[in-house]
Amino acid sequence: MNADVFLDTNVLVYAATSAPNEQDKAQRALDLIRFEKFGTSAQVLQEFYVAAIRRVQSRITPMEAIRWIEQFAAFPCQPIDRELVQIAIGISGRYKISYWDAAILAAAMALGAMVVYSEDLNAGQNYASVRVINPFV
Repeated sequence: MNADVFLDTNVLVYAATSAPNEQDKAQRALDLIRFEKFGTSAQVLQEFYVAAIRRVQSRITPMEAIRWIEQFAAFPCQPIDRELVQIAIGISGRYKISYWDAAILAAAMALGAMVVYSEDLNAGQNYASVRVINPFV
């Protein structure tokens, strides 16, 4: 269960969007899904579901969100377990970032990903073995 890159929640949400003003981001997100050997985590899939059905600009139905999650099942998904939680706590303290962002990084590391595509983390920064890239700039 390995991945070259890790896709954060916002990338998946943009892929599912139909908002006219976000079509450039949607296309970029879809290209990452199509052309990268990517992975996610259980946390990302949970966040995707909530964000996708609540987002005002591009709200999708719960059933549509579930269909997206089912499609993502073809790709590696890092589960959340005690060890990942402990690693994330350590990353959070070391880099002074939120636990939730640290859990994304810990999951990426567990999957062997060298890059995290995210709009939320500090683009260009290296966190141990993982580099964060904002794919939308």
